Amino acid sequence: MSELVENYNKVRENIDKAARAAGRNPEDITLIAVSKTKPLECIEELRAAGVMEFGENRPQELRDKYDNVSAPVHFHQIGHLQTNKVKYVINRAVLIHSLDSIKLAEALEKEAVKNDTVAEVLVEVNYAEEDSKFGITKETALPFIKEVAESFPHVHINGLMTIAPFVDNPEENRQIFRGMKQLLLDIISENIDNVDMNVLSMGMTNDYIVAVEEGATMVRVGTAIFGERNYNV
Repeated sequence: MSELVENYNKVRENIDKAARAAGRNPEDITLIAVSKTKPLECIEELRAAGVMEFGENRPQELRDKYDNVSAPVHFHQIGHLQTNKVKYVINRAVLIHSLDSIKLAEALEKEAVKNDTVAEVLVEVNYAEEDSKFGITKETALPFIKEVAESFPHVHINGLMTIAPFVDNPEENRQIFRGMKQLLLDIISENIDNVDMNVLSMGMTNDYIVAVEEGATMVRVGTAIFGERNYNV
């Protein structure tokens, strides 16, 4: 077994253990291997071991990997998405994790109609209100979701995503993850047409165990699987 597959399996074991400790079914949590900046060979290696879910930040990189992988896998667009890059991910990304503006919803609607499809999305919430992060505020999440659901029939909201602050102690993010779960439940209680709140995407390499304990249904793990990244490529 390769180091890459061993790393993936170790993360998966940690998720399963945290889920069981929290009284959750491990099968309810999807591990997304964040393959951004990593070569297609890494995806092929994990795919051969049965891994199907991969996360990409750059739309063109997602497009190229989708178009060249030897057998189908599920790519998630997890990074910020500019309106002029929407064409690269529609019909390629199984889920877009980063809907953060009406302008982007408009672009997704237009491209989805053109391609006779529906854009499956998560609404990105900047729960900690960090200046360096994209996403809407927790206070505006509900009206934003209602507007998207009413105005853009080809944009289907599946849940919420957040990028918590990078901290040395993951316990510092527990309240953020707990707050995101409560926000999800509050929105579910509104019973909005064309909205499903089945997905809560939160937790990365440094804090995914705490995220699982607090209700994450998707975690996005890169470094713990692929190692450190070289962003100068």
